[in-house]
Amino acid sequence: MKTLYLIRHAKSDRSDETLSDYDRPLNKRGMKDAPLMGSYLADKGIRPDLILSSPALRAQTTALAIARALSYPPDAIRFEHDLYACNAQTILSIIRGVSDDIDTLFVFGHNPEFTECANLITDGDIDNIPTCGVVEMRLKENNWKSIGENSAELRSFEFPKKYR
Repeated sequence: MKTLYLIRHAKSDRSDETLSDYDRPLNKRGMKDAPLMGSYLADKGIRPDLILSSPALRAQTTALAIARALSYPPDAIRFEHDLYACNAQTILSIIRGVSDDIDTLFVFGHNPEFTECANLITDGDIDNIPTCGVVEMRLKENNWKSIGENSAELRSFEFPKKYR
């Protein structure tokens, strides 16, 4: 079966007002939380077949930290420009384009789109995916093209505050 992990970027630093939203780095907490959640996933034996990420700096940095914890090659991460400043339908469209030889997919991005997308896919009731939150969903059909409204079962919802 296909398993999707929507992972919101870790906490970003907003202190430098000269930086664009796109170029915001992670703050100290974010730099700790990303490896923490990577270790959590590694301890559970979870390994992605493919990682897609928004190219915004905070999402890239989160994806790279978690990839390192999972021994996923950093140069194999695909940065998708359409995952930045998008909507839930765009996220679904990107996922529908993933090859069916991929069973476990990680997608890194932003709120509010990720919370909206997770709730749409699972008919769920997540108020907010916090920074570095990880939502695991199992698709009801064994192909990425089928992803859409209520097309998956929510398997887990983890975030750093549970483990600090």
